[in-house]
Amino acid sequence: MDTLTLVSHHLCPYAQRAAIALSEKGLPFERIDIDLADKPDWFKAISPLGKVPLLKVSHSDGTDIIFESGVILEYLEDSRPNPLHPTGSLQRARHRSWIEFGSTILNRIARFYNAPTASDLKVETEALTRMFESLENELSEGPWFAGYRFSLVDAVYGPIFRYFDVFETIGDYSIFDHTPKITVWRQALSERPSVRNAVITDYPMRLLQFLLNRNSALSAQIAV
Repeated sequence: MDTLTLVSHHLCPYAQRAAIALSEKGLPFERIDIDLADKPDWFKAISPLGKVPLLKVSHSDGTDIIFESGVILEYLEDSRPNPLHPTGSLQRARHRSWIEFGSTILNRIARFYNAPTASDLKVETEALTRMFESLENELSEGPWFAGYRFSLVDAVYGPIFRYFDVFETIGDYSIFDHTPKITVWRQALSERPSVRNAVITDYPMRLLQFLLNRNSALSAQIAV
């Protein structure tokens, strides 16, 4: 049997989505968190892009390295049981589209917490609000993205909503005021064991410290 090792960082949302998928498929794996500010030499030697996550697949013929979270997710779908994608090609394509949309949201979240001024933060807040309102229109009645079956789309959005669990302890940004289906989805994801266990217990404090170090408009709102 192959041995799977996920190399990650304690805050990385892309590593979280891989950990969630591994857990949902019932696959045993080892997880190694590294410090991206002080990357170990062994990591530099195996990571072409110097990023996490990486999945090390060790087998009788050696070890293969898979990098980029989207590729890791698709590898797990192609090679392991308990599929998380729908069976129809059109529905799989739709799910992949909303996974890409999730990656775009993560880019916008980075702009949100790095916004240098209050006016910039307002612009980014409004942009995120519009993105989630678009997503709201695509949701089923829940509890998951496509109804009663947990999918890779859910694995992608669990880490996204986890950011807002922390953001909302800093201020009221009203991003989800008009997205009732997302509110239900967020709650269901927050209670899913695979999503909860994709981060260490002190994740909120670590994220708060990370945000404080940004010296941004959001940082200035954090009570210290």
